[in-house]
Amino acid sequence: MRVLLVGAGGVGGSIALIAARRKFFESMVVADFDGDRAAAVAASAGDDRFSAVRVDASDESAVAALLDEHGCDVLMNATDPRFVMPLFRAALQAGAHYLDMAMSLSTPHATDPYGTTGVKLGDEQFAMTENWSSAGRLALVGMGIEPGMADVFARYAADELFSGIDELGVRDGANLVVAGYDFAPSFSIWTTIEECLNPPVIFEKERGWFTTPPFSEPEVFDFPDGIGPVECVNVEHEEVLLMPRWIDAGRVTFKYGLGEEFITVLRVLHKLGMDSTATVSVGSNKGTVEVAPRDVIAAVLPNPALLGERMSGKTCAGLWVKGTGRDGKPRQVYLYHVVDNDWSMREYGSQAVVWQTALNPVVAMELLANGSWSGVGVLGPEAFPPIPFLDLVNEYGSPWGIREGG
Repeated sequence: MRVLLVGAGGVGGSIALIAARRKFFESMVVADFDGDRAAAVAASAGDDRFSAVRVDASDESAVAALLDEHGCDVLMNATDPRFVMPLFRAALQAGAHYLDMAMSLSTPHATDPYGTTGVKLGDEQFAMTENWSSAGRLALVGMGIEPGMADVFARYAADELFSGIDELGVRDGANLVVAGYDFAPSFSIWTTIEECLNPPVIFEKERGWFTTPPFSEPEVFDFPDGIGPVECVNVEHEEVLLMPRWIDAGRVTFKYGLGEEFITVLRVLHKLGMDSTATVSVGSNKGTVEVAPRDVIAAVLPNPALLGERMSGKTCAGLWVKGTGRDGKPRQVYLYHVVDNDWSMREYGSQAVVWQTALNPVVAMELLANGSWSGVGVLGPEAFPPIPFLDLVNEYGSPWGIREGG
């Protein structure tokens, strides 16, 4: 396998560090708009299989040419969701397979945003399924930690644990603290704003997909491994759009433990229009620049990838499954994956959230390389056998867990 890794930010850097310990690939070209940053990530791997180039992820032709030039058969997208579609199309154009961790962006319904879906996450990608199938190539979408891990858990629950599933409820939370900052998100604020302020999507078998207002249906969920109770709210996320395509379930939800302070900050940003991606003119008669308010917020906050030394605590991604067990009795389980920031910093020099996000695409690429996973078209993690994936996660030294009773 020859990989083009596009994006040398925190997650891209962690992908390189994790992959460097594995033997499944022949080469990995790290590409980024900032050539120096790409070079730094390639050098950090300490492995001559890595090289670096500069590329504009929005330039489909340039990315396709890069895939051809380096003979890459896989494009690993580690950029933010704005670049999903150009990279997705570039991989298809070059005849390469494709993986991402976040899917094409949504657009709220024009007149009923908090009741009816508009363009859903991933709709643009799934619209090209026939193109990928005809080309005999695979686009594996939503293969980060979330979406990703919970989607594999959903397949595992359906195949191994339940005879019928009433609800698949993704529940993610953490007790991470960043010393020295009053407000310092542990993941890209650009992506966080997109997820948290868009109308959340819920799936019900009898109704299909529908939306609710942001931060709806608050509940307290008790997370494992010492994290404890965290209030979770509905957030727009890909799992709700992926799971019903392959798993028979009565209801699918995604709730994230944001915390009251974080929700308050997001509400204020929205009220002030600082979540907008539309550019505005800033300056005076002496000169103006066009900037997007959301990009300004991202620029003034600390880089999440560089917060690891100041962070402490754990992050948890998981799936709460309710239904009927194989024995015909009611059953609830919580399948989960926890990463301790102290461990990820000690082992990889990566903070917990970005390392956990980076783990799953590397595992998936190894499964594709050794033939344990295969397919064509646009597919989510639910379309593949879960046990090889879960076994390999354990082999990577970061085991998953299961708690009876939810």
